[in-house]
Amino acid sequence: MGGAARPRAHCQNGGMWTLVLNCGSSSVKFALLDVQGGQVRLSGLAERLGSAGASARVEVDGARRAVDLAGGSYAEAFAVIAGALDELGVREQVGAVGHRVVHGGERFSAPALITPEVLAGIRACVPLAPLHNPANIAGIEAAQAAFPEAAHVAVFDTAFHQSMPEVAFRYAVPGDWYRQHGVRRYGFHGTSHAFVAARAADALGRPLSELNLVTAHLGNGCSVCAVQGGRSVDTSMGLTPLEGLVMGTRSGDVDPGLHDYIARQAGLSLSEVTAALNRESGLLGLSGLSNDMRELEEAAGRGHAGVRLALDVFVHRLAKQMAGMAAAMGRVDGLVFTGGIGENSAFVRGAVLSKLAVLGAQVDEAANEAAVRGQSGVISAPGALAALVVNTNEELMIAQQTQALLAEQKGVQA
Repeated sequence: MGGAARPRAHCQNGGMWTLVLNCGSSSVKFALLDVQGGQVRLSGLAERLGSAGASARVEVDGARRAVDLAGGSYAEAFAVIAGALDELGVREQVGAVGHRVVHGGERFSAPALITPEVLAGIRACVPLAPLHNPANIAGIEAAQAAFPEAAHVAVFDTAFHQSMPEVAFRYAVPGDWYRQHGVRRYGFHGTSHAFVAARAADALGRPLSELNLVTAHLGNGCSVCAVQGGRSVDTSMGLTPLEGLVMGTRSGDVDPGLHDYIARQAGLSLSEVTAALNRESGLLGLSGLSNDMRELEEAAGRGHAGVRLALDVFVHRLAKQMAGMAAAMGRVDGLVFTGGIGENSAFVRGAVLSKLAVLGAQVDEAANEAAVRGQSGVISAPGALAALVVNTNEELMIAQQTQALLAEQKGVQA
């Protein structure tokens, strides 16, 4: 990590920085944050880990560079992160590492200090998230080796939704499936839904405890959530992130009988059907072109029929699910859009709000068109049901929850 030496970074949080890690099956997303000052000194993404083309993109104080990872391992990725921290002169000031963990099952309803027992609990959830939790565990173990003196905290995607009542999380299946195998609705994107609900309350100038909000996290993965008084009471994703909305490559809701039918008709195994529903469906499957909303909107403008259908189905399902979340709460005070699509697609937001006129929604066209590329704010017409664009920041939320847990534990020990 060459280059001129940089001045030491000063952190307002008692001299300690928080490193946030999001480890996937072939990637590590990272950011170094000062929670109190809101400062980000380091961020980046290591990707294609485990392959010959592994590399990392690193941004230090706004300066970007790419680094080849010849071995393509997690350890090599963490060596790059550690080197960047050394360059900033803050490696010894990393007091906490917050880890995004996808699935915490019913055991984890809040962030947890990572101990051998907690790591065993995360490992026990692998059958519920076989694509995600093993990568989260590998990342935790590599980070513990790289930063042995720091406190490591797991922040779970599913934890926010553990407040859902049984009427919302139970499936109408044999009871033993739930009691013995954990078959229930868990929900995901919890850190994002919690973060944008709080920011929406600030934007509306009302206490979060008084608000009923429908939050829509729309990216390659999509989910909506009913947030009542700051607590999740229903959400669109279920046992896995496959349930619910149409997504980039995921189908969302389908008839469960589809698995048996298409397996017999097409000669596929059940695992092959599930893989197709996760990786070859959604916007990609409907359009036959792409899972990227920007590319799809451009193609729709050129009259591409498959793309037009994909966008129409996406909007139809999203509006229907958002209306359902409003019904789950009895009333709704605001609609919140976030994520890559939610923050940048004026078309999707406008089309959805048009369909939600039944709830009193009406779009302000100018405000909606302006809310792209990092611009957020109210996009509803005066007097209509409030609709907002809120930029999510899951890294900051993870850092805040990590520091809150450590402060709480320090207070208990004192």
